[in-house]
Amino acid sequence: MTVVSFATSAPELIVSVKAALDGFPDLALGNVVGSNIANLGLVLSITVIMGSIDVRKGFYATDWPMMMVSSFLFFGFIYFDGVLQRYEGIIMVALLFVFLVYLLRYQKPAVVDEMPEDDVILPLYKIALFLGVGGVALWGGSELLIKGAVGMASTFGVSDRVIGITVVSVGTSIPELAASVIAVLKKEKAISLGNLIGSNIFNLLAVLGITSIITPITVMDQGLLTSDIFWMLGISFLILPLVFFPKGLRLGWRDGIFLLAVYAVFVYMTLK
Repeated sequence: MTVVSFATSAPELIVSVKAALDGFPDLALGNVVGSNIANLGLVLSITVIMGSIDVRKGFYATDWPMMMVSSFLFFGFIYFDGVLQRYEGIIMVALLFVFLVYLLRYQKPAVVDEMPEDDVILPLYKIALFLGVGGVALWGGSELLIKGAVGMASTFGVSDRVIGITVVSVGTSIPELAASVIAVLKKEKAISLGNLIGSNIFNLLAVLGITSIITPITVMDQGLLTSDIFWMLGISFLILPLVFFPKGLRLGWRDGIFLLAVYAVFVYMTLK
């Protein structure tokens, strides 16, 4: 919910800031909205198809409600005037800070770590090296991703929003997919589920919050307000009943297949 989520949301942050500064606000917005949909519809579905996840009280008591609060806050800020203002970004970042303080001080793990004994702490020099190399690679990748996305939109005659909500969002969700699959293989399912819920919160409050503080974001393609944002709200809400039904506090392969089907419908409706 914290370290891994922030790390896997770094591509969304860099790509969104770069896109907004370059004058492609729909890429910035589409990237975040599409990534939130992809995290739950694509990444979570693949994760639970690989192995079921048992969920604890913290998920529905804190994590999921915070994701919904973040989603509705973003909806309220951008739906009525089509602009994410600087002061709204400050409010979003401030809310994230308060949530992180609460999470780190009071919250218990939402999912059981099945193999805590195999956790290994990296030496400080390796942490610094990995962060440095990863940061440079992220920035270089964001440059290539933005150029490729804009070029693809021009080539196929579709809007920046469509490319952002599909191609770019899946590209920036690859770290979440990699982290979640590795977490399942290593029996670290606490990281797997917490990473995805946390990433969605970070995407909204940190990525869009920081981006709008740097430069206000204006919606150019109304499809984001009439369709995409409702898909994001819908699939975010859908996770809660899936956790409780048909088996209480568990996500299994049937839930994964259902989420994958929902995501496929979303992509089809967006591209048609």
